[in-house]
Amino acid sequence: QAQIVESGGGLVQPGGSLRLSCKISGSISSFNELGWYRRTPGAQRELVATTEISGSTQYAYFVKGRFTISRDNAKNTVYLQMNNLEPEDTAVYYCNDPARLQSWGQGTQVTVSS
Repeated sequence: QAQIVESGGGLVQPGGSLRLSCKISGSISSFNELGWYRRTPGAQRELVATTEISGSTQYAYFVKGRFTISRDNAKNTVYLQMNNLEPEDTAVYYCNDPARLQSWGQGTQVTVSS
């Protein structure tokens, strides 16, 4: 099981931006697919975006055009650039391998509020 550490969350005003980072122990090159998830209190964790080692990316409809996922294999890190944030984006954000779930990290809190 890989160890996952998310960071980069914080408090931002609507319309603002944040960049989340997900550091994974070992080589992320061994992960064909990695994704960012989010969870709000009382709700299920939902998949936000995925990136494949081929470079292919996919996004949930509610973040398409605003969020960009990327990976840096040399740094064993996956990023989520979030622009034009909305209050509805407030959640704890996690990353993981959608195909082979690893132990979840602690996540990083994103709060969008004026």
